[in-house]
Amino acid sequence: MPKVTAETATGTLAFECEEGKKLVLCLEDNAVDILHRCGGNARCTTCRVEVLSGDPGPIGEPEKAILSTKTDLGDHTRLSCQVRLMDDLHVRVVRQASVEGIDAGPRPVD
Repeated sequence: MPKVTAETATGTLAFECEEGKKLVLCLEDNAVDILHRCGGNARCTTCRVEVLSGDPGPIGEPEKAILSTKTDLGDHTRLSCQVRLMDDLHVRVVRQASVEGIDAGPRPVD
């Protein structure tokens, strides 16, 4: 099983998740209150992460299209709702519900 290391507002967490599972769900299921305001549909970019190491897999057209509308994102920014785990990943979670004081959003479907 791939190992995820997540840098969060409250520290670093490490856990394993099943291969093929969406990263956003792995984070949420392991107590990371990542935002996902559009419900995992690659529309809002609130679930973005910075990939520090590992292979997040190919970027699809919906994700590429929405990320291209943002000017303040780094080269290693991905939407966690569009990443399916296939490799160990080390990520920095960009936006969390507890930090922003809002509801995380509807749980993305797998």
